[in-house]
Amino acid sequence: MEKFETVGEVMITEEQIRARAAEIGKLISEEFKEGELIFVGILKGAVMWMSDVIKNVSNRDMTIDFMIVSSYGASTKSSGIVKIVKDLDTDIKDKNVIIVEDIVDSGITLNYLKQYFEGRGAKNLRICTLLDKPAGRRVDLVPDYVGFVVEDKFIVGYGLDFDQKYRQLPYISFLK
Repeated sequence: MEKFETVGEVMITEEQIRARAAEIGKLISEEFKEGELIFVGILKGAVMWMSDVIKNVSNRDMTIDFMIVSSYGASTKSSGIVKIVKDLDTDIKDKNVIIVEDIVDSGITLNYLKQYFEGRGAKNLRICTLLDKPAGRRVDLVPDYVGFVVEDKFIVGYGLDFDQKYRQLPYISFLK
């Protein structure tokens, strides 16, 4: 297992994150003018980002739901095996669905979820991520709404963790 000594410098500030969430909320509002919109947050990392984004989606008929899905465990590398720990409570058939994730790294989990949601009959499916790390991609997946593109580092803060630590940081950083 890798050993990290400390949290690195601030990569993205809380102010930058909130400003980008406002921009993405506006984009979502423009794209989905009609029909119910279901936001599905992938726990636990996406909570802070999802909250910021949905506060900026104007006058929508919206529902929120959550899933717990993992391909990491207590490691810094994806195992490649996707495990659904908590499934949706909401019927997504014929609905507009936005999966909200903290980071797209390997893409394995989101690729799996995309197919899973399509199989459950989602009308329109989009992926909204706080961070995109294309250098780590192991599948062909491009998120629809991206907060920021980041380097190939182990990112923490603003909901992202290492073994449940560092989620509370109000900014994005990395472990060194």
